[in-house]
Amino acid sequence: MDEIFSILEIEVKKYQVPVVDLIKVQTGSAFKILVATILSARTNDRTTAEVSSRLFNFVDCADDFDKFSQDEIADLIYPVGFYKNKAQYLKQLPRALNTNFNGIIPRTIDELITLPGVGRKTANLVLAQAFEIPAICVDVHVHRILNRIDYIRTKTPFETEMRLRKKLPKKYWLRVNTIFVMFGQYLCRPISPKCEICPISHLCARRSVKK
Repeated sequence: MDEIFSILEIEVKKYQVPVVDLIKVQTGSAFKILVATILSARTNDRTTAEVSSRLFNFVDCADDFDKFSQDEIADLIYPVGFYKNKAQYLKQLPRALNTNFNGIIPRTIDELITLPGVGRKTANLVLAQAFEIPAICVDVHVHRILNRIDYIRTKTPFETEMRLRKKLPKKYWLRVNTIFVMFGQYLCRPISPKCEICPISHLCARRSVKK
């Protein structure tokens, strides 16, 4: 894994930075990182970036969502995936934060997943990106690639997270999602990965790669 990370740290510099990483650099706001992460579910980075930029022209903190109806929020975040559901989550966010956390974004997984629209993947990403607290965010790319290279053998993203917590050196926790998401989007794709130009092909078992 040391060799894989050293290679991929160089490789992914060729690629576009994921939108949540970009928002972290641009704003440093835990609130905006949380919102962008909620918006990014089932949505490509380009759409998430465009919608986040538009939304943050009107919303700077959670309480700003109280200024808009749920339908108005839905209009602001269209066309992200499941935008009507996400509008409901964002409309509920101020009350959830103010009632349970004094308006402050919490810093533990157990607390974050009580917020509307926040699951373990989102919670882990917020911890890592907003607070730089070691956390392992497992999305489809992380799950697929780490099984593909035969570093782990798991059936679900949750199993992958739990296995990585035991096996992956902690020094990689903050970067594992960013690196493997970019690698998975641009080269190690779900179907027809570009194995012939892959810089870690000599370290990969190619499990479940058929073409």
